Amino acid sequence: MDGKYRKDIYPGLEVAIILKKDQRTGKRTEGVVKDILTSAPFHSRGIKVRLEDGQVGRVAEIL
Repeated sequence: MDGKYRKDIYPGLEVAIILKKDQRTGKRTEGVVKDILTSAPFHSRGIKVRLEDGQVGRVAEIL
């Protein structure tokens, strides 16, 4: 499942995100959601989240 809808994402969920520095390559980083940073219910490039290790990126896939 992709991470374009905020309703599908919650703290504790394991996801793959794309960091800002990796947007060109599409390299994914896996981790567990700590905070949801996007307030809109939908975002075309993925909902922005902060992982438990502090990294911030847009959800590419829900694992």
